[in-house]
Amino acid sequence: MPDGWEWDPTLFQGCAAYYERGRLPYAPGFAETLAATLGLDGRGRLLDVGCGPGTVILPLARFFTEAVGIDPDEDMLAEAERQAGRRGVTNARWVAARAEDLPAGLGTFRVVVFAQSFHWTDRDRVAATVLDMLEPGGAFVHMSDLENPPAEPAPLPLPAPPYARIGDLVRRYLGPVRRAGQGTLVNGTPDREDLVLARAGFENFERHAVASGAVADRTADDIVAWVFSRSDSAPHLFGERLEDFERDLRAVLRQTSPDNRFAERLPATEIMIWHKPHAEP
Repeated sequence: MPDGWEWDPTLFQGCAAYYERGRLPYAPGFAETLAATLGLDGRGRLLDVGCGPGTVILPLARFFTEAVGIDPDEDMLAEAERQAGRRGVTNARWVAARAEDLPAGLGTFRVVVFAQSFHWTDRDRVAATVLDMLEPGGAFVHMSDLENPPAEPAPLPLPAPPYARIGDLVRRYLGPVRRAGQGTLVNGTPDREDLVLARAGFENFERHAVASGAVADRTADDIVAWVFSRSDSAPHLFGERLEDFERDLRAVLRQTSPDNRFAERLPATEIMIWHKPHAEP
């Protein structure tokens, strides 16, 4: 859990409506890569902790008998259920809970996934609980965008979104320290998942990077949705100044691209896997 920060239910309040449009997808093929790596065959159960609107659990559900998504945000779960209906996913169910509520009577799983959510949790406590919830040899999977990818030689066909200027604008409205719900992240979010999971008793680490290579065309509405999908610029944080902020945000976007069209490369996806030891013979 981030230093000096305490979770509260407003962390992603109001973000669910913007998530699907605003967030860039994980690399195409991430689900197939994970299935091949773990030998998934349609059996066993999947748990997605901090599932949000179903971004990861829905593509993976077909490789399991049952998929369970938990998230403390009811709006995220409602959006996940809606997306499941759109995609014809019938073996997923949704539970309103935090990672710290586990095991929550949910049973045993073959795979437990944290997609850019583990850093929000009491990591040592949650890792130990997840170890107990996994079947022998089961996998703890951590997914995120690949940081510091190699530079692409080809230029983008349109201007890139002005993320640095957007960050400056957010700080002008919300202050210099990154917001997260009712608190702030003075030191950012923690990393070194490897140390946490080693302490918990996981072993046999492996890492996979799934390349994307695609370029996404983005509109101003997409970038606005991205801003409002984030915990550090969730709509409620702006209070009565929300309309003023959005007006200024759209002005920044127009200054970068007068026709409000942008392009950006889809990031590669990093998949890190740790295993629960097999039971002693």
